[in-house]
Amino acid sequence: MPVSPARAAAFDILLRVERDSAYTSELLHSAKYEQLSTADHALATELVMGVLRWRSQLDDEIAGTSSQPLSKLDLEILIALRLALYQLRRLDRIPSRAAIHESVELVKRARKRSAAPFTNAVLRKLAAKARPSREAPQMDEPAASPEALAHACAHPLWLAERWAKQYGLSATGRICHYDQSIPTTTIRLRDPAVEAELGAEGIQLAPGALLTSARRVHAGDITKTQAFRAGRLVIQDEASQLIAALVGRGSLILDCCAAPGGKTLAIADRNPDASITAVELHAHRARLLQTMLRSKKDALDRERSRNIGVLVADAAALPSNSAFDRVLADVPCSGTGTLARNPEIKWRLKPDDLLQLQLRQLAILRSALTHVAPGGRLIYSTCSLEKEENENVVDQALTGTASFHLLDCRTELARLKEEGDLICSDPLSLTRGPYLRTLPGVHPCDGFFAAILERS
Repeated sequence: MPVSPARAAAFDILLRVERDSAYTSELLHSAKYEQLSTADHALATELVMGVLRWRSQLDDEIAGTSSQPLSKLDLEILIALRLALYQLRRLDRIPSRAAIHESVELVKRARKRSAAPFTNAVLRKLAAKARPSREAPQMDEPAASPEALAHACAHPLWLAERWAKQYGLSATGRICHYDQSIPTTTIRLRDPAVEAELGAEGIQLAPGALLTSARRVHAGDITKTQAFRAGRLVIQDEASQLIAALVGRGSLILDCCAAPGGKTLAIADRNPDASITAVELHAHRARLLQTMLRSKKDALDRERSRNIGVLVADAAALPSNSAFDRVLADVPCSGTGTLARNPEIKWRLKPDDLLQLQLRQLAILRSALTHVAPGGRLIYSTCSLEKEENENVVDQALTGTASFHLLDCRTELARLKEEGDLICSDPLSLTRGPYLRTLPGVHPCDGFFAAILERS
């Protein structure tokens, strides 16, 4: 019996994630896997994301049953074991025999036929065992320690410990719990009239928690709608939308690290007459960005062309002397504020990586500051929870310069509230000192940081 398309896809994606450091979000939405049926794509997504979210727990249980250390197992065998065990422990509707049989077949499919009896034996032992009591605590349940959280919520201990030190144990529990959940799909309405049309297509929406332009999808597949295909709405987390809103309005705008383009497009929608330069380091991503921006803007502006130019360049050494009144430096970062959507990050990231990222971020920020016009503003942002990538970068960039000063984000949030863009009942809860600071689980969105620097 051949392996089901969903399990074959999940196995292949997990193998690429481990072997090639690929990203699940890109693979699951690639042309190859978008060809799966709706049901198969949903199951493949569940398997991939579930295995990555709970990997440490799965590995602990496998290690306690396997006659061989996990470090000695071929990667294909370990992934097949993880897939089956995830189904045994967390997917009640899948029969044990199906989960075991197909993982054994996946081992054979991977040309590891000699390991099939071993895989079968381990999985049968696991299936015979009672399900361990390792459910993640609820968000409102107090955690005993970072160690308990890391164990129960399948997070690296070093992350749980540093978050507890910076944000407190209660907030860390909410972050870890959120990371283990399936995040709500949030959209940004580019055309308000589209909301009624979505209802006719079976899409159930609820208001956003932070912004008037946001809607949360409660039922239905938004990607199958005509409005999504036409570019009249985009899928975008509310914290990401909020970063674009903080950029404000200008006539000359620079987006230093633009791909994949969600914030660029949001800035363009708020500034339809502005000249926008979107910078991307990698040529292939720049081409994708250009294609996306062209298709999305044409959806609403066939009669009026927006001036959005895509520039292939290193944001740390921009080949231009132009000055801009608004600059966004949404820099490459660890992504620890997005682990619910990108769980593979928590198993790749190491403490030493943060300092390497900081060097790159500081170089980009310092370069970007040289392109801010007098009286202009730069918004520095990340989707990281780590101080090394956030406050420390801003502090170092401001050291020794009298040309820039730090604005209080609370002032800008109050402006957005007054203008009707921000609907959050307590804008101050979105800040930490003068900075924007959202925390997954504490706030209903990904974890983002932002600082606003103004040139004298």
